[in-house]
Amino acid sequence: MKTEWNLNPIYEGLNDPAYERDVKLLEGAVEETGCILEQLKNNQLEGCSCEAKASCASSNMGEQERVEAILYQLEKVYTLFFKLMQYVDLSQSVDTENGELMAQSARLQKLYAKFAPMYSSMKKMLAEITDIEELAKESSLIKSYAFLLKENKEEAKHLLSEDAEEMASAMNMVAGSQWSQLQSYLTSTVKVDYEGKEITLSEVRNLAYSEDAKVRKAAYEAELAAYTKIQDSVAFSINNIKNQVTMLSKKRGYESVLAMTLKQSRMERSTLDAMMEAIKEYAPALRKYLRKKAEMMGYSNGLPWFELFAPMGKTDRKFTVEEAKDYLVDCFAAFSDDLSGMMKDAFEQEWIDFYPRKGKRGGAFCSGVSFLKQSRIMTNFDGSFNAVGTLAHELGHAYHNKQIENERILNQDYPMPVAETASTFNEVHLGKYALKSAEGEERLNLLENDLKEHTQVILDIYSRYLFETAVFEQSQSKFLMAEDLNELMLNAQKEAYGEGLDHRFLNPGMWICKPHYYSEGLSFYNFPYAFGNLFALGLYDLFEKEGESFVEKYKALLNATVTCSAEEAGKMVGIDLTKKEFWCGGMQQIAKTVDIFLNL
Repeated sequence: MKTEWNLNPIYEGLNDPAYERDVKLLEGAVEETGCILEQLKNNQLEGCSCEAKASCASSNMGEQERVEAILYQLEKVYTLFFKLMQYVDLSQSVDTENGELMAQSARLQKLYAKFAPMYSSMKKMLAEITDIEELAKESSLIKSYAFLLKENKEEAKHLLSEDAEEMASAMNMVAGSQWSQLQSYLTSTVKVDYEGKEITLSEVRNLAYSEDAKVRKAAYEAELAAYTKIQDSVAFSINNIKNQVTMLSKKRGYESVLAMTLKQSRMERSTLDAMMEAIKEYAPALRKYLRKKAEMMGYSNGLPWFELFAPMGKTDRKFTVEEAKDYLVDCFAAFSDDLSGMMKDAFEQEWIDFYPRKGKRGGAFCSGVSFLKQSRIMTNFDGSFNAVGTLAHELGHAYHNKQIENERILNQDYPMPVAETASTFNEVHLGKYALKSAEGEERLNLLENDLKEHTQVILDIYSRYLFETAVFEQSQSKFLMAEDLNELMLNAQKEAYGEGLDHRFLNPGMWICKPHYYSEGLSFYNFPYAFGNLFALGLYDLFEKEGESFVEKYKALLNATVTCSAEEAGKMVGIDLTKKEFWCGGMQQIAKTVDIFLNL
């Protein structure tokens, strides 16, 4: 089985004639958009080449024809842009030092910058629709996009002028986007000095899971030392990205960056507050687990950071890629044949890039390739059960992508909070499956792995939320040097982990290695993980009660996430996300797992 993904179904390389052909088509589509805009302003589309040509070629178009013309043109541009940009982004993720890919990324971003003000104008035109529901009765296209059009009417209130939108998009190419690429480049290429040899940051971070205590501590020290080589440069990245985002959010009339993020997330502030209150109330349970683990390992002052991922119990099992495939397929067959079948396809049809290597970025992600009705998944697989869990997580994203694969191109984007639901649901299912056949030391190992994961998506995510909030606040009045950022990270870790960790051994450099802080278009990509974890626990509780009949409801929920709010998605299965009680239910399940662990 091949262990690197196959991108050839998208393009066979930058030299593939199809790649250059599509770039030219995109350039033409962007030019065409400008022409269509001018004609729309004059209420006519003579010579229009869009799919609605027959209905919009008259000299006096009705509102329906104008709306259809805009939607068809947006579909044309985005179909090309997504395909091209996705290929470049996927290629860069495993080859960050490739200058030709960087050049192509810049080329495509310039095209998008040219298109951005046109898009802004079209959104403003769509926001002027008098009665979306009435038009939807007459047009299947408009009916498909009714939710998007209603959402657009609200978003249009925050659009800048055409010139300002064009300037913002153009400036981003040499500002936020490049600062983001700098962080990715530095963290993927920094040479980590470990035991007399040079390894990558991903490799040294993977050593945190070693069974050897000396290796874990040495890896932690090497990781911290490596951060000092790049921290000043990365500090410039985070400061400038956060300042850019703050400036634009104010210009667009948002109360704060968080308010803008929640709007993008289709989520109410009351939902976020209810979840955070539940986390704070039940955080002591996870801190109790950390102190017990510390005690069992011979520490009296809480757990040192370098022992967070130390294995407990015993499992001698290491998975090959083939074994990981068989295990996951068997595991998820108990949930649904279509999920296990998709997993089998992912392994056998080369959707996955498994192993770390020089120039490959750290972490893991899943990207839906909608026109192929597939996904592509990047991991840094090391054969551990945790690595199998990561595969299950990313394949959950792929399953979510599968549920929306037949939606129209502009309807294939779901917001951050629900984005982590299917992935975390998979982790819950995997954990319960593994526990069924485990006994003794292996059972302890699996329970502790489960609690490690909960600790990451609850306590660590809470610390990241606190850190990012502080960075947004303080970066407005001063430039945050690396030392300042280290201090903010330490403060956030102390507040989130409390007495569970030994405060003498924390990780001040966590802001350097996490790419989530470095997206100029997506802030606070932290709380969605906690949302996904607790929402998934609630959904899994329904699955255990309802059995097979739940599966279709679950698939319908995942499909609906592209055209509804987080709260509306919850209501589909009888859940009120604005109530603290629901979130406490998920935290109570985690607390019960802690009790089981303590009793063992």
